[in-house]
Amino acid sequence: MLRSPSRRVRGWITAAIAGSVLVGCGASTEPAGEGAAAAGTRTDVTVKPIKATRELTDANGVKISLEKEPRRIVCLFALCDDILTELGIVPTATNSELLAHPDFLGEKRAKEVDIIPGGFIAPEVEAILSHKPDLVIGLEDTHGKLAPALKDATTFWPMQPETWQDSVGYLRDAAALTGRTAQGEKAEKTFRTKLAEAERTKSDKTALVIYGSDENFGVATPGTDVAGGLFPKLADYPWKSRGVEGSYSLEEILARDVDVLFVETIAFGDADGKLSEKLAKNPLWEKIPAVRNGDVHEVNSEVWAKGRGTRSLGIVLDEATAALR
Repeated sequence: MLRSPSRRVRGWITAAIAGSVLVGCGASTEPAGEGAAAAGTRTDVTVKPIKATRELTDANGVKISLEKEPRRIVCLFALCDDILTELGIVPTATNSELLAHPDFLGEKRAKEVDIIPGGFIAPEVEAILSHKPDLVIGLEDTHGKLAPALKDATTFWPMQPETWQDSVGYLRDAAALTGRTAQGEKAEKTFRTKLAEAERTKSDKTALVIYGSDENFGVATPGTDVAGGLFPKLADYPWKSRGVEGSYSLEEILARDVDVLFVETIAFGDADGKLSEKLAKNPLWEKIPAVRNGDVHEVNSEVWAKGRGTRSLGIVLDEATAALR
């Protein structure tokens, strides 16, 4: 039978794409609510001016102070790569594969960016510092443990995005710190405009986004998944967070008559192959209307699950709205 993620697998997946729930960032005018509340709130396309600064406190209360404009920035998770790309900056080093996507740097240019060894969970401190970074950006609940080792050598900025409003806030803060204010305002405007347009053409179809590997899968829900948080604005999306250990049974999914299904393959270790192809081997899978009707879409998990920034979310909007027409 199909199963939601085991505790061990869910822990790996959670470390890769999720973090703690935050309040919306100060740059946003919309509340970051779930479900019907989020769906009923219209996106404001107005963008407030961004002012360059060397000191700020982000939406999570983290204080950042820099002596000069950061030029050498190391990214430890994909939101950092997304933000820098929006600002026209190439990271000095990264441990994300997001930059290889054609809507970012593309494979050829991405190969010119050094990779931090150790992987997402345990990037090597010595390798990070070897790049003499002015700023290191990581995911707080995963990379926060590196802070003591980086403290005297560079500035570490722990981010913890849970909503698109958080991501926009971090974009604005990074634009202020790097002096790329015009680029930040443009990126925010582009995203807000695209989201507002998607809201105006909201589909009446029922959608579902799942992630995982082989028979282990989870449901992307508002409040725990940034891309998942967009879907109540795009379609009927009846899925709510049940916490890290919560899950949806296949029977519950079948009962919702899902019309369009998006699948993010997130594999670890020796796992390979697409999640949708593996699930297709189970006869229960065929009972889902989206599967019967050929409306299953295997999407790029680097963008959908890990990117979390305005450029990645813009791609999610493009692909989702096209599939939901």
